[in-house]
Amino acid sequence: MNYELKSHLKTLVESHAPSGYESPIQAVVREAWTPFVSDFQQDGLGSLIGIKRATHPPVTPRRIMLAAHVDEIGMIVRDVIDGFILFNGLHGVDNRVMPAQSVRVHGRESLRGIVATKPPHLLTEAEKRKYPDWDHLMIDVGLPAARVAELVRVGDIITVDVPMVELLGRKLAAKAFDNRASVAAVTHALFLLQSMTHTWDVYAAATTQEEVGLRGAATAAHHIAPDIAIALDVTFGTQPGNNGSDTYELGSGATLSMGPNFHPKLFAAIKQSAQALEMTISEEVLTGNSGTDAWAIQVAQVGIPTALIGIPLRNMHSPVETLDLRDIERAGRLLAHFIATLDADFLATLDWQRPTPQEATV
Repeated sequence: MNYELKSHLKTLVESHAPSGYESPIQAVVREAWTPFVSDFQQDGLGSLIGIKRATHPPVTPRRIMLAAHVDEIGMIVRDVIDGFILFNGLHGVDNRVMPAQSVRVHGRESLRGIVATKPPHLLTEAEKRKYPDWDHLMIDVGLPAARVAELVRVGDIITVDVPMVELLGRKLAAKAFDNRASVAAVTHALFLLQSMTHTWDVYAAATTQEEVGLRGAATAAHHIAPDIAIALDVTFGTQPGNNGSDTYELGSGATLSMGPNFHPKLFAAIKQSAQALEMTISEEVLTGNSGTDAWAIQVAQVGIPTALIGIPLRNMHSPVETLDLRDIERAGRLLAHFIATLDADFLATLDWQRPTPQEATV
C-alpha cells in the first residue's frame, strides 16, 4: 500500500479540473481510494463515490456520507485574436492575482502559457490606479497566430499551472487546496479505517461543481441516500487584513460548524469524538447558508442530519492558497475515530425532540 499524505495532496492539487470538467481529478481520486474501498459508484453529474463496507455490519448497515468537492476555480477562452487568448473566469477567480501567472490552456493540446497585460510604462494615469480587468488580460502561449488558432477554441478551459510549494512549519502553498485539502482528509480517514472496526458503511463522495452551486453534493446525496453526512471544506485562516473572530490559525486544528445548516446533536457527537482524542477543535458559527456541500446535502431526500468540518486556509481562491498539513491529518483522524464509534443505535439519538401527548394538548 503506497500512501503518504503529502505526496497524495501534491498529486491532487497539481491536477487540473475546474467546475464541470472534473474527469481528470476523479481518475486521480479513484486510484488513491482503490486500496481503501471495496466498490465505486458514480452519479449522473460525475461525483465519484467510494464505498467502504462495515467491518462488523448488522443485518442492514447504516450509511454515513463524507463529502468533499474536487472542482477548482478556473477560466474559459472567450476569444483568440492574433495569437493571443482572451479569457474570463468561470467562477470565483480574482482577476487581481492573474497578471504574470503561469497557466495551462486545455485546447486540442495542453498548452503552457502566461497571463500578460499592458506594460506599466504604457498605462494611462487612470489605468495605473486600478487592477486590470478581464478585458485587459490575455494569455500568450508563444506560438504563431495560425498555430494558436488551430489548437485553441472558444470554450476551452484554462487553469492556473503552479507547483505545490513547501513552506516552513509544515505549511504548504498551492492552487486548489479549496477543496482538495478536504479530499486528502477523506483519503486519510479511509486509510486509518483500515486498522479499525466500524458497523456503518462509509460512502466517500468526491463531489463535482461545488464552486458553481453545490450541484454534485445534491445529486450525490440523492444517489447515496445516507442516514447522516459530514461535509468537509476549507475555512478562512487568520492573516493580515483577515484576523477577526471568524478566522482560524493555521495549525490550530480543524473547525466544526454550528448553525441552522447543521444538526445540533450530530455536532455534539463529533465534538465528543474530538474530546476523546484530546484534539483541539474550533467551533465555527455560521448563521445561514454555509456556502458548502452541507447546504445541499441537508435538504436532500427527506432531510439528512449534516455536519461540517473545516480546514483553515489563507489566500482562498488564489494560486497560493496556504494551509498546515497537520490540520488535514487531524481532520482525517477525527473522521475515522467518529465513524468507528457509530453503533446501530446512533441514529435514534439524533431524533428531533417530540412533545409528549400531554404537552401536545397544552
